[in-house]
Amino acid sequence: MNMSWPQQSFSRRRALTAATGLAAGALLPRGTALAAASTYTNPVIWQDFADIDVIRVGDTFYASASTMHYSPGAPVLRSYDLVHWEIAGHSVPVLDFGAKYDLNGSRGYVRGIWASSLAYRPSNRTFYWLGQIDFTRTYVYTATAVEGPWNRLTTIGTPYYDAGLLVDTDDSLYVAYGNTAISVAQLSPDGRNQVRAQQVFTTPSSVGTLEGSRFYKINGQYYIFLTRPANGQYVLKSSSGPFGPYTMRQVLLDLRGPIPGGGVPHQGGLVQTQSGAWYYLAFVDAYPGGRVPALAPVTWTSDGWPVVQLVDGAWGTSYPSPAVPPPPRQVTPMTGVDTFDGTTLKPRWEWNHNPDNTKWSVGDGLTLRTATVTNDLYWARNTLTHRIQGPTSTATVQLDHSAMRDGDRAGLALLRDASAWIGVQRDGGVTRVVMVTGLTMDTNWNTTGTGSEVASASVSGGRVWLRATADIRPGAPRPGTFSYSTDGTTFTRLGPAFSMGNDWRFFMGYRFALFNHATQALGGAVRITRFELPTP
Repeated sequence: MNMSWPQQSFSRRRALTAATGLAAGALLPRGTALAAASTYTNPVIWQDFADIDVIRVGDTFYASASTMHYSPGAPVLRSYDLVHWEIAGHSVPVLDFGAKYDLNGSRGYVRGIWASSLAYRPSNRTFYWLGQIDFTRTYVYTATAVEGPWNRLTTIGTPYYDAGLLVDTDDSLYVAYGNTAISVAQLSPDGRNQVRAQQVFTTPSSVGTLEGSRFYKINGQYYIFLTRPANGQYVLKSSSGPFGPYTMRQVLLDLRGPIPGGGVPHQGGLVQTQSGAWYYLAFVDAYPGGRVPALAPVTWTSDGWPVVQLVDGAWGTSYPSPAVPPPPRQVTPMTGVDTFDGTTLKPRWEWNHNPDNTKWSVGDGLTLRTATVTNDLYWARNTLTHRIQGPTSTATVQLDHSAMRDGDRAGLALLRDASAWIGVQRDGGVTRVVMVTGLTMDTNWNTTGTGSEVASASVSGGRVWLRATADIRPGAPRPGTFSYSTDGTTFTRLGPAFSMGNDWRFFMGYRFALFNHATQALGGAVRITRFELPTP
């Protein structure tokens, strides 16, 4: 990831608009070869999971992804076949990296958890998460199970940008990192400190930018897997140890992806199945929904270079399913109904910045007590978000608003740097359901519009059903629409369609968001008794 917007703008926009192109790769025939076995379809997850690192431990695959300012951060996904995934937990329980992640005087939008790394160390049966924060330092968290608890192991003074963590066969720990200038660091045996660092490669000017390191040792050779944002993938190989020297080869460039209107599959990582087959789990720029994972098989040349298997000169929309043992159980869907039972939120939920934990609870539904007095949703604490399921999906919430107070605003948003929402607004003792649009940020993520009401209707009683439908097919701005119901059966459209933009610069895609904030004084509350996002 690169925060130099002018440099990235050209390459990313070119990648997102590229309609044709070939990468060096072997071709798989369509038809009989694919029909001979069960197949999977790309994207394997049509939700926003970017900057993927993927590993296998025994018969289980795990992947980590970026979450920026959302908390908890760095979700860990789990799969038994590389195709069906669930969210198992988060490697970073709280973004305790400064007041801006608490929406306390400053904000952390488009900061926080960028491209980071997930690894497993067999010697102590421990998972490691490693990532740099705010270009100042690197944090390492560990857990003996991906569900947690995750605890901070150490803080390292060097910011390992876009890092890849390698646990070598002799149990040594190495980190590959950097942008254009690629370096390798060796950590101390306990993983708490850096003991050596050295630049190992300079990207040729003909290639431009390389970043997004993933670090591997395969058949005695060292590989650093690198992305050219946002339309290429390259690999470095060393036969002389982790510090090189390295030679470079192009893996793909301007490759047609599997999602109409989407970008070139890139970044992500390599993983080997139990039978020895290799796969590449990349992501595809697919805004307004975000960056979604796609899977392709990989073979190796006789001299040890990876080759992505193509279908008709493109990353396939379909491939034979990986040959893996039968799963021990079905994974938990990332969609469906949530009634907020139990004592904790399910791991598919993430807060916009860290929440005020004194102002929310679960059990008999989700209770959101007002935590911020503001007229700006981007400053409001305790906004709870859920990824949108592509290509289109509809979220419905049942909201008990009987404990709202004058000036309170609660509802369901389509949240990004340009947002809109449907919700309940209480003023002067009068309760209305409203649609608000025009919530905007500039490219420095400062609020430029707090929204204006464009439609409303009176409601009585103490509960209402709110619905948002989002079209996140990539390639163009797409509509989001809102409706409400007083009986949970008959829904009435409210307001015009909201245009969800497809610019990449916010990085994270649109999300559904549940919110309740005050504009006058704290003390009000709402209870969400049901959230429904149908499983496709």
